Amino acid sequence: MEGIVHTYFEDLAVGQSASLGKTISEADILMFAGVSGDTNPAHMDEEYAAGTMFKGRIAHGMLSAAIISALFGTKFPGPGCIYVSQSLRFKAPVRIGDTVRARVEVTELMPDKKFAVLKTTATVRDKVVVDGEATLMVPSRG
Repeated sequence: MEGIVHTYFEDLAVGQSASLGKTISEADILMFAGVSGDTNPAHMDEEYAAGTMFKGRIAHGMLSAAIISALFGTKFPGPGCIYVSQSLRFKAPVRIGDTVRARVEVTELMPDKKFAVLKTTATVRDKVVVDGEATLMVPSRG
């Protein structure tokens, strides 16, 4: 496909990394709730959320994880890669107006299956909010 940048399995090396940032808006939270069906009042209701340990609304943890997915599917490795697995640990809340920066780094390559294992991290102002590990199937030239 012309105009689409692909990183093929053969182009990957342990240590390669990429990142992508997104500022979380009210609209992002509302749309994510609509798509996912997750209308937990911790995300949707300021009055309810004010009484929680977070003292206010927080974004869905999976919204931050979706930025990792967007990085994989659009930038690195890019179009054609397919998730095989993803582990996630939610470490800190994300709030409206926070900029989430997803970063991924290749930690292992499995040539027989064309799988790449990547460390995944999402941060807000240098504080880790999500970390984990992903395995992707990456298109091959051959």
